[in-house]
Amino acid sequence: QVHLMESGGGLVQAGGSLRLSCAASGSIFSINTMGWYRQAPGKQRDLVATITSGGMTNYADSVKGRFTISRDNPKNTVYLQMNSLKTEDTAVYYCSANLRTYYGSRPYDYWGQGTQVTVSS
Repeated sequence: QVHLMESGGGLVQAGGSLRLSCAASGSIFSINTMGWYRQAPGKQRDLVATITSGGMTNYADSVKGRFTISRDNPKNTVYLQMNSLKTEDTAVYYCSANLRTYYGSRPYDYWGQGTQVTVSS
């Protein structure tokens, strides 16, 4: 079994910063891409940022220059540093990991339970 545990969400004023963390644990052979997605009330889940095992990153246009994704491969952990937060960043943030549970297995996407980020004006 695989478990993704997110932490770091909370309430912050506009212009402030938060850092999210997500640690993957359990039966893990290797992790490919890790990422963060978010879902605001009444909206679909959208990509925020992804990072490959080699460190290549991809960001949604709405967060470029404000958010930074990084990962610690030995710890199977991905981070999201969020600066200059805006009210429109308010959402539940979900961590994802595309990983193999054993050698030769098919990679599969796993998800965390989500952490709430609320940005007040």
